[in-house]
Amino acid sequence: MAKLFRVTTVPLSLQKLITGQLPFMRSKGFEPLMISADGPEAAAVVVEQESEHVIVPMTRKVTPLQDLRSLWAFYRLCKKHKPEIIHSHTPKAGIVGMLGGKLAGVPVRLHTVAGLPLMEATGVKRRVLDAVEKLTYACATKVYPNSTVLKDFILDSSYCGPDKVKVIGNGSSNGINTNFFSKDALDAEALQKLRQELDITDSDFLFVFIGRIVKDKGIQELVKAFTSSQQKFPFIKLLLVGPLEQDLDPVDKQTLLEIEQNPTILSVGYQNEVRPYLAISNALAFPSYREGFPNVPMQAGCFNLPSIVTDINGCNEIIVEGENGLIIPPKSVDALQGAMERLIVDKELYAHLQSNARKMIIERYEQRYFWELLLEEYREALKGDSK
Repeated sequence: MAKLFRVTTVPLSLQKLITGQLPFMRSKGFEPLMISADGPEAAAVVVEQESEHVIVPMTRKVTPLQDLRSLWAFYRLCKKHKPEIIHSHTPKAGIVGMLGGKLAGVPVRLHTVAGLPLMEATGVKRRVLDAVEKLTYACATKVYPNSTVLKDFILDSSYCGPDKVKVIGNGSSNGINTNFFSKDALDAEALQKLRQELDITDSDFLFVFIGRIVKDKGIQELVKAFTSSQQKFPFIKLLLVGPLEQDLDPVDKQTLLEIEQNPTILSVGYQNEVRPYLAISNALAFPSYREGFPNVPMQAGCFNLPSIVTDINGCNEIIVEGENGLIIPPKSVDALQGAMERLIVDKELYAHLQSNARKMIIERYEQRYFWELLLEEYREALKGDSK
């Protein structure tokens, strides 16, 4: 069996970005080994992915000394296991995995780009991150941006040449299991109980957001747009599903206070199982500043939810304006509020978006199809290496 390293900065990414992928690859003749820093999801991901997990300390910040230690630890791991393929995700794991793998002589080094934090950086920090990104791609044998817009950004930024870059299928890092993300897969009584626990009535219109509660996810704009709309439509509610992370990209105090004190903003924190929250909602509000190819709009679509997304890469490929959702400019409270109110008021538009939502995801992003395409990439890469 060919040894396959899958590398992310934190175990949560192994759990969420490539759900189900490693058991599939094992069934096709690969021996996966997961590598990341330690984290609360480390034990669960071993069970879920049916693969061994090795801890290499990594941080999500710019920490040069710690990064060198991570690189050395990863290099030694490569020398010990001698993998045929390294496949990395996330920026820090990318530089550690690609540079460490090249130094160790690993023949196939693949890096998936699923969003670039540097898009929001400026000045010296931006120049440093640009340099790291270029080095990562220089060390990779293939780079997989998970959207066509992200591919264009990489090429426009001269991070590498076009011969090294490829979008797999229609985009995404893992596709989506449309049978799993389905209301039919959930217990109706449990959903009704959840509605009661959250005090959601049949007359409520529930907007849902799923993701980290941080500034660059558009949380400040979302809370402002919601509270303004609430003055006109007192029956709307906002459900926030995700962890509050105030260390790297904090939201302002006013937003936090509104979330805490507004009884119609329901913040339930991180949830490993998001399907029930999608199943009880009416629409997705996802006003992020930057993404690679986000899973959330695909998941929401599977539950027949119209989505409001920003005009950024990934989001503007999953959502087609006026067909399965609405696309707005990023960082615009007025545009977001207008889109939310359109879904509330325009019943015909809402019904049209809702009727298209699930079928458009199934047609373009079914997970098994994506896995087969990725498997072909692995096999072609190994074949090329053996020539």
